[in-house]
Amino acid sequence: MAAQRGTPSVLSLPGAGDGLRRRLSDGLAAVEELIARRVDHEDPFIAQASSHLTLAGGKRFRPLLTLLAAELGDGAGEQVVAAAAGVELTHLASLYHDDVMDEADVRRGAPSANALYDNSTAILVGDLLFGTASDIVADLGPEAVKIQAQTFVRLCSGQIRDDRPCPPGEDPVTYYLRVLEDKTGVLIATAARYGAMFAGCDAATVETMREYGERLGMAFQLADDLIDIASEADETGKTPGTDLREGKRTLPVIHVLASEDPADARLQELLTGDLGPDAALEEALGLLRVHPAMEHAREHAVAVASRAQEVLAPLPESDAKDALHALATGVVTRVG
Repeated sequence: MAAQRGTPSVLSLPGAGDGLRRRLSDGLAAVEELIARRVDHEDPFIAQASSHLTLAGGKRFRPLLTLLAAELGDGAGEQVVAAAAGVELTHLASLYHDDVMDEADVRRGAPSANALYDNSTAILVGDLLFGTASDIVADLGPEAVKIQAQTFVRLCSGQIRDDRPCPPGEDPVTYYLRVLEDKTGVLIATAARYGAMFAGCDAATVETMREYGERLGMAFQLADDLIDIASEADETGKTPGTDLREGKRTLPVIHVLASEDPADARLQELLTGDLGPDAALEEALGLLRVHPAMEHAREHAVAVASRAQEVLAPLPESDAKDALHALATGVVTRVG
C-alpha cells in the first residue's frame, strides 16, 4: 500500500460508510466543543497557553478511536464524548511535557509551548490539562477514574524509561518495545476501551478493544519513530531527527548498533557520538534513511499492526470493524 501523508482519519478509511462517517464527524464536533469549553480559563494567559496545541490542530486519533469503538455498542452518547475528550486532553498534556524534555521548537507546524512561552509554563500547563482530563473522567465513575490513574502511571513510567538507556544485561529490542507499550500503547488502549465500555459493550468486547488499542498504539509509535528519521519537517510539522539528537535508541538505531558489518562503522560512530551539530545530524539521517535497518523496522511495525487486526476476529462483521481493520493498516503506511 502506498504511504500517505498524516495519520489516516477513520472518516477517509475503507469500511467507513456514509452513516458511520456522519456519526463520527458529529461525535468529533462534540468532543472538540467540550475540549474548547474545558480548557478555557478566566485568566486570558492561562486560556491562551492551555489552548495553544488544541488550536494548532492535530489528528484527534485517540478520540476518533473512542468514537469508533463505541460503534460496536450503543454509539457515542455523552459519556463516550466525555471519555474521548478526557483521553485527548491527557495526550495533549503529555505533549507539553514531551516538548520540554525534547527541547523541541516546533509542534504541529507551530512553535512549541516551551519555545513560545518557557519551560516552566509548558510544564505547568501540561499539569493543568492532566488535571482537567481527570476532572472530566471523574464524572464517569470510579472504574473510569481507576483506569485513568493506571493509564497515567504507565504513561509516565514509559516516558521515564524512554529517557534512560537500556540497562546492562537487558535486550535492547525488548526494552524498547516495553517502553512503547507504556509510552504510547496504554493511552490508545484506554481510548478504545473507554469507547466500548461507555457504549454498553459486554466485557469481552471491552477487553478486545483494550488489546487492539494497545497493539495499535505500539504500531503507531513504531511508525512515528520511523517518520522521525524518514520525513521532512514540512511533512510532519515537527523537527526531523529529534530522537537521534536526544540519543534515543529506536528500533532502526538498535539494529544498526547491533550490526557487525564494517560498512556501518561511520553510522555507528555518529549514532554513539554528539549529534548536536546540524552537519552530524544530517549525515546520520542520510545514512540511516537508506540503511536496511529502516526496512526491518517497517516490517516489525506492519507485523504489530497485523496482530492488532487479528484481535478483531471475534467481533461480528460491521462497518466499524472494517474501519478498525483499515485503521491498523493506515497507521503504519503514513508519512507524517
